[in-house]
Amino acid sequence: MRKLPKPAFCVDDIVDDCVRSVRNQDLKARLRKAKPTISMAAQSYNRRGAIGELYLVAGGDVVDEVLATEMETLYKQTFVKSKKTRPIYASLKKACRNDICPLCGQRTVHQLDHYLPVSQHPVLAVTPVNLVPACSECNKVKLAHAPINAEEQTLHPYFDDLTNVRWLFADVEQSRPLSMVFRASPVAGLSPILTSRIVRHFEMFNLGDLYASHAAEELSNIRYGLNLVATGINAANDLLAHLQREAQSRSAVYQNSWQTAMYEALAQSVWFCDGGFRHI
Repeated sequence: MRKLPKPAFCVDDIVDDCVRSVRNQDLKARLRKAKPTISMAAQSYNRRGAIGELYLVAGGDVVDEVLATEMETLYKQTFVKSKKTRPIYASLKKACRNDICPLCGQRTVHQLDHYLPVSQHPVLAVTPVNLVPACSECNKVKLAHAPINAEEQTLHPYFDDLTNVRWLFADVEQSRPLSMVFRASPVAGLSPILTSRIVRHFEMFNLGDLYASHAAEELSNIRYGLNLVATGINAANDLLAHLQREAQSRSAVYQNSWQTAMYEALAQSVWFCDGGFRHI
């Protein structure tokens, strides 16, 4: 999971812009009436998110007199498409470095995901801090998941900062062809709840399978280069030094990238450096 800055947009302004874009006069009036409720919900969300308690945010079927289905439509047909709010939607999507999904750290962002699902939390339908840029696959996998306790909460890019917390590791599987196995193993010292949340995030978004697939492709791509490095009487040591440099280079960007975990695991594998790399 990659940290993102919290959106600077004000939900009050977004509601106002949405109201201006809605043609149904009755809905306009009901949205104006619901605006204070939407604003208060956003403030509560921010407080809960800051202390890891979003699972305690209550859901509902209506927002004052606005139905949940109407709030969903407001998001899909107005917020996403209106000339007044489309730039906000686009800005939220573009918050990620190189357009990479913050949830998986691998695929390209295509849409926004409601961290707390709009079907259960319609009051948060257009609340920026509840809208997380995501790739289509991560959004699809998560669907309408809503955590029922602290441990079930997946990581939130706006609130959870794991930049300096190592949690992703890999192991070399001595098979033919060689393969990598990834695991979420948070370092010691974290709270039990945060540790559970990291593992939950890893499992929900199927990151182990995703990273193993990309690692297999990476291994095929570097096979020729590894054979060039591992020559002469100091082949194993030369390869070890090369892999360590590659791991350090990746870690300098994201210490919890699958690339960091892979190169680090390869460097730590005596079997791989002593000739196992020929089984790629």
